[in-house]
Amino acid sequence: MVSLTRFDYITAMTDALKKLLEAAKTAKPTPEHREQQRRSFVYGNTHFENVLITREMVDREAEKLAKDKK
Repeated sequence: MVSLTRFDYITAMTDALKKLLEAAKTAKPTPEHREQQRRSFVYGNTHFENVLITREMVDREAEKLAKDKK
């Protein structure tokens, strides 16, 4: 059995991470996924400032904005 050194482990993880990053560069998110990410971002930033903000509130406001946009 071969024992990996700390350096070997970090190098392997770095190579795996590089592959994942390259794959992510070519990924094209769907409009639904982008909207989901946008709402998650909004929730995270607003909830950080005001713990009374809920995901449901963010969803409700996003739906209102989408309706107004049409």
